[in-house]
Amino acid sequence: MFKALLKKHAVLSAVVLALFTTMTFSACDDDDDPAQGRVLVVHASPDAPGVDLLVDDTKVNAAALSFPNNTGYLDVEAGNRNFKVNAAGTTTSVINANATVDPNTNYSLFAINRLSSIEALLLVDDLTTPAAGKAHVRFVHLSPDAPAVDVTLTDGTVVFGNTSFKSGTAFTPLNAGTYNLQARVAGTATVALEIPNVTLTAGKIYTVFARGFLAPPAGNTNTLGVTIIANN
Repeated sequence: MFKALLKKHAVLSAVVLALFTTMTFSACDDDDDPAQGRVLVVHASPDAPGVDLLVDDTKVNAAALSFPNNTGYLDVEAGNRNFKVNAAGTTTSVINANATVDPNTNYSLFAINRLSSIEALLLVDDLTTPAAGKAHVRFVHLSPDAPAVDVTLTDGTVVFGNTSFKSGTAFTPLNAGTYNLQARVAGTATVALEIPNVTLTAGKIYTVFARGFLAPPAGNTNTLGVTIIANN
């Protein structure tokens, strides 16, 4: 739920690989015990319909993935793979591309932007266990029409600063506890969104992403908000 990112903490390797990477997680043959990575796919395009995910032309999701849901981590056989994203229930590919999955590596793949410009943001996930009493939190700005934001405490203390669309922070240690936060237009006291009662549990790792439209187009009800993903 934090809207801006940690004051420009190194932006996690974000790679626009096109939604295709989404499918990286096809079921692997356990008998062969191939090297694997893990990919968590998030539908964060606020005006896109549900999608099907294919790896090497094999559909890997049981039900359409819809906004703003995610798949959880899925095992992906390492190596060069072909990925497609299709409109759910069709053979129409929005994305068709090849990508490489590294073994023993965790990724989050966000399908982002408006449908007309749909793309993917791939982040490498550092799932190192937090220190005692700490949680690790990352913020990703995925609202296509929202300005850069600061995520602050209600007294104005910046937690994540000056984060713009398509940007994400490194996982940052924060004290476990419950926070009342605000998303403010970066560098100002203008509150764009109240984010109350954000509970961080010691030992947990979270991704908080801004999603939806600041000003939704006609007929769209996906207004500006935040979604929290527990990465462990």
